[in-house]
Amino acid sequence: MNVSAPSFAQSTWLVAEREVGSKLRSKAYLISTGILFVLALVGVLWGGFSAQSDSRTPVAVTADTAASVAENPLVKSTEVADADAARALVQDGTVDAALIPGGAAPFEYTVVAKDTAPSSLLQALSLTPQVELLDPSGVNPGLRYLVALGFGLIFFMAALTFGSTIAQSVVEEKQTRVVELLISAVPVRALLAGKVIGNTVLAMGQIIGLAAIAIIGFTATGQSSLLAGLGAPIAWFAVFFLFGFILLAALFAAAAAMVSRMEDIGSTTTPLTMLVMAPYFLVIFFNDNPLVMTIMSYVPFSAPVGMPVRIFLGNAQWWEPLLSLGIMLVTCAAAIWVGAKIYQNSLLRMGARVKLSEALAG
Repeated sequence: MNVSAPSFAQSTWLVAEREVGSKLRSKAYLISTGILFVLALVGVLWGGFSAQSDSRTPVAVTADTAASVAENPLVKSTEVADADAARALVQDGTVDAALIPGGAAPFEYTVVAKDTAPSSLLQALSLTPQVELLDPSGVNPGLRYLVALGFGLIFFMAALTFGSTIAQSVVEEKQTRVVELLISAVPVRALLAGKVIGNTVLAMGQIIGLAAIAIIGFTATGQSSLLAGLGAPIAWFAVFFLFGFILLAALFAAAAAMVSRMEDIGSTTTPLTMLVMAPYFLVIFFNDNPLVMTIMSYVPFSAPVGMPVRIFLGNAQWWEPLLSLGIMLVTCAAAIWVGAKIYQNSLLRMGARVKLSEALAG
């Protein structure tokens, strides 16, 4: 009885299913993913509750001094009957300081504190010139840094983790000669495609899980306005990460196919590792630099980080994500073509490292 060989699509699906199944059966993978999700949830909840906490300085005031801090968002005032009552609240620790009538010009009050006057209160009471903001809707620098760091860290960890997994899997199969059995059953390109698709599914699963945790955390802590501002950036991050990871996964597999021992993986994958690390460090040091962020949003290896951050900041025009995505797709197709050629020409070559020129020439 003749049994027809599986088609390319069937072969790809079998390999992808094998990659996903082996990971989901790994206790180390499940535990590390669980720890990642727990840490992400704790971080979101901690940040949300910290933002909700009352950081105003508690101050006792009288009827004569209440107007001095009435409109100040940094001060939480408690009005008392007289100066003695205000001093009593300072003495027993109910408030950090008190404003009582009387003081040297130009002030009409005196600050009373137990041992040291709160610097936040003194800053709130200091005389400042009129300020004109040219961009009053600008994003808080601290929030900008945290959002940029978040996108950069997630991309860095997911791409490096699963990229390294693909590389190790390829070399392990070469080292144990399992690859010879695999390619006797499925085409070489189907083997590469299955590895890329399987690990892409796993990586996107983590990204979707982290996005769900962010939504739950922000909702639970009442950060609906921040969640609304992050909705579009998160969606674009998922799209860019999908194609960016496929690009990197194909190159990681090709780079690993050029060596035959685990000890030699670093010699071919180090340049790719640097490409993955670059966006992470760039957003740390240049998240406030419009020029650098604009360049990052169009370079395929950093667009998954640069473009979502610019969308969050409101610096990207509506057409820019579409243009950047188009560049990403073209680059992704080219990387898959080059990666498949290197992978196919190097997979069965054992011993010394295969030179890039030989891998490309076949």
